Amino acid sequence: MSDMEEILSSIESLPKEDFARLREWFYERDWERWDREIESDSRSGKLDFLVKEALSEKEDGKLKEL
Repeated sequence: MSDMEEILSSIESLPKEDFARLREWFYERDWERWDREIESDSRSGKLDFLVKEALSEKEDGKLKEL
């Protein structure tokens, strides 16, 4: 049995409360990883096209006030 299969089997056998705690832990780690990726992409300029697109839409009067 591979490590992944062992992990999955262990997760499947968790009591409801422990499974819920693991799910919350996993979600938090996933969001933290996403935040770091977005920050890195922003610093590297990978998201500059979004700023340019928004400025163009604003200039064309296509943006709505929130």
